Amino acid sequence: MRAVCYDRYGGAERLRVDDVPKPTPNAGEVLVEVVATSINLSDWECLHGSPAYARTSGGLRRPRQRILGSDIAGRVATVGDGVTRFRIGDEVYGDNLARKGGFAQFAVAPESTLAHKPAELGFAEASTIPQAGAIALQAVARGHAGERMLINGAGGGSGAFAIQLAVAAGMHVTAVDNAGKLDFMRRLGAHEVLDYRTTDFTKTGRYDLIVDFVAHRSVFAYRRALARGGRYYVVGGTTRALLRVLTLGAIVGAVSGTTLRVLLVREGPEHFAPLADRIVAGGVTVQIDRRFPLAETAAALTLHGEGRACGKVVVEVGGA
Repeated sequence: MRAVCYDRYGGAERLRVDDVPKPTPNAGEVLVEVVATSINLSDWECLHGSPAYARTSGGLRRPRQRILGSDIAGRVATVGDGVTRFRIGDEVYGDNLARKGGFAQFAVAPESTLAHKPAELGFAEASTIPQAGAIALQAVARGHAGERMLINGAGGGSGAFAIQLAVAAGMHVTAVDNAGKLDFMRRLGAHEVLDYRTTDFTKTGRYDLIVDFVAHRSVFAYRRALARGGRYYVVGGTTRALLRVLTLGAIVGAVSGTTLRVLLVREGPEHFAPLADRIVAGGVTVQIDRRFPLAETAAALTLHGEGRACGKVVVEVGGA
């Protein structure tokens, strides 16, 4: 089968299209013929081996998994022993974060990571939901109607879902990203938008909830931006920023009457399928910036990793 592989950490130039053996599912696993795979920040981080936490599960010196791509959508090609929820030919989607392998014609995934794809959604649309959707749902669930919510890094995949969910929940949303995404975030319903290159959001007001996809400031800066009783949750960012929140966040929060924590995202169909239901019902829309063929996966990863994509970027592997 054709697959996009890499053997050493580095930039997109490390990627190459190879012919590799088709994987075989073990007990409890499913072989998926991949139709589409969406790109997540985790793919970019695992490609580079940076921040440092990207190597904790991916390999300290060299990547253990040669094929990236966790958010997959496709058709069941084979099932392993003990699989009961899926049959050959079923249309499925899910976040295969532990195994990855989505930038290939076939990928093996544990049965527990997959859900039946709603018939109303195309494969590309479905592939955008599992990881970004689970993050967005769990982040927005920390807020309440009438509160002021700020989303840092709101122009990406998780942010695009989070803006829509937060506005629908009755929150006043301030969205932060680069200047090229301000109009995009406004179209999704953000009440205020900020360009992080010209405005330090930690000096713009008191927010009840901050969700940070690209943390790099100090705990004290985030504390300054919170209202009394406010909550700050970091999803991604530099290793230094995450360690600060883990070590100092509880102390600073206790002293100031706020909460500063890392958002521990729960994975699996029960955490992303509710968003698919809302998309099918028309309450939330999927935002795909661009679609690339498998041979151009390096370009797709670069567009996403450099922060230029509005919403999701999708690699279309096979025919729909």
